[in-house]
Amino acid sequence: MIAVPVPVKRLFDWKVRGVRCVEIIGVVCVAALVFSVYIAKAAAARESAEISRIEGDIRENRERVRLLRAEATRLEQPARLEALSREIGLGPVDVKKQAVETGLPAIAPPPAVAAAPAVEPVAGESLH
Repeated sequence: MIAVPVPVKRLFDWKVRGVRCVEIIGVVCVAALVFSVYIAKAAAARESAEISRIEGDIRENRERVRLLRAEATRLEQPARLEALSREIGLGPVDVKKQAVETGLPAIAPPPAVAAAPAVEPVAGESLH
């Protein structure tokens, strides 16, 4: 037989209103475990709802991206752009108006000349 120290034996034998103290501690621990499992389950349900909402947002955004890509493709059609350019008077560049590389300096705009800052005489001095 195993010898149990006297203070531990006294703890197991101690009774409160006919119930041993160890049983009370056990019931409190089980209640704490049940409560913590309930809290964890509620948190998991909230996270699951948040994940579902985010997945729905992702699906909506994918649909919007698909629609915007289709709209961009429609707007970039060459025939449509050509018709619009003709409506406002644009057309292809005439071959005679094209420039070659050697002729670029002749048609380049003149460089802007920076004006020299004006020097004002200080009171009592002359410019000479």
